[in-house]
Amino acid sequence: MKTDSSCRTGSLLRLLESLRSADGLELVRNVAERMLQELIEAEASARIGAEWNEHTETRSNYRNGHRDKTLTTQAGDLDLVIPKLRSGGFFPVLLERRRRIDQALYAVIVEAYVHGVSTRSVDDLVQALGADSGISKSEVSRICGELDEPLTAFRTRPLDHVRFPYIYLGATYCKARVNHQIVSRAVVIATGITEDGGREVLGVMVGDSETEVFWTQFLRHLRERGLTGVRLVIGDHHSGLVKAIRKVMLGAAYQRCRVHFLRNVFGVISKDAGEMVAATIRTIFAQPTAEAVRAQVDTVADLLGQQFPQAKAMLLEAKDDLTAFAAFPERHWKKIASTNPLERINREVKRRVDVVQVFPNDDALLRLVTAVLFELHDEWIAFPRRYLPEGSMDQIYPTGLPESTPALPNTPNAPTD
Repeated sequence: MKTDSSCRTGSLLRLLESLRSADGLELVRNVAERMLQELIEAEASARIGAEWNEHTETRSNYRNGHRDKTLTTQAGDLDLVIPKLRSGGFFPVLLERRRRIDQALYAVIVEAYVHGVSTRSVDDLVQALGADSGISKSEVSRICGELDEPLTAFRTRPLDHVRFPYIYLGATYCKARVNHQIVSRAVVIATGITEDGGREVLGVMVGDSETEVFWTQFLRHLRERGLTGVRLVIGDHHSGLVKAIRKVMLGAAYQRCRVHFLRNVFGVISKDAGEMVAATIRTIFAQPTAEAVRAQVDTVADLLGQQFPQAKAMLLEAKDDLTAFAAFPERHWKKIASTNPLERINREVKRRVDVVQVFPNDDALLRLVTAVLFELHDEWIAFPRRYLPEGSMDQIYPTGLPESTPALPNTPNAPTD
């Protein structure tokens, strides 16, 4: 049977052989790995009160195998093993247990939070990674709070680097605690299409509800950050949103989302007639020219009028808002007639936040939603893909006219910028 001394001698000889063939960085890594492992074993022996297979009066515990631990350093990943004890836990002081979480665990916790893992679940996650004990919810909140600086910088970054002819506005609702009560919170989001056809997340804010005051505050915040060149704002027909658009986004037309409009129509007709009415209204958006689009609204209103007078009234009342898209390049129509692009983002936000269910406060909710939007925004920037076709955007800002000239339906007569 080999003694502990002979095992260590053999291990050192193998290390010496590997060092002979290692290059500079690998040499440093091997030496660091061996040195750290020896220090870990020495600390474990001191804790136990005895070396391997040593019988002493000071022994207070016994070894019970090892668990793997990868330590990331500038020399590369070091593959270490941490001794396990029969009773109690052990983690070497050298690796700074939990006084400052190591970078790998930190990244996992932050990533888990960004992906919607609740703080209650993070403790189980940490233990599954091999830590001796979990991490408190207050520690998770502290770690995630360190995200605030980059996320705040993202939400408040200047927007004057490019013009945004089209912006999408919408809201989703999440649960959070306010004054010790669980209430519904409005999360309003803005995304935009740049003048070269790319996409960006413009902003996000959390508030009580979609009031005119709240939407006005949000839109003014976008303006203050340098949002310019807006020609069309696409949103649903929430009264607070529409009033804020009319007040703040002067010089820009408002497009009422065709999908939300159809849902409103379904509320005034019988369920059985829904498919027929929807198909008839969709013919408005299938016309080849702007003139035909607007004429089709009147045609459809007359077709539906006898059986569904309320639907006819809704169509005629919404005509300008529903057909604002037709004043823009025909190649853009499918993308700017509804808020579908933003609805997909809202679904992704809901998928992440639904795991948490109830947020402890507005700050925590805003942090997670911003992180999700930041992730999407980075993907759009890192892997640029034109959302609108190349060569079609130059029609939005005619060179012969001032940028502020509306020439659009349902547009307040005031300069955009």
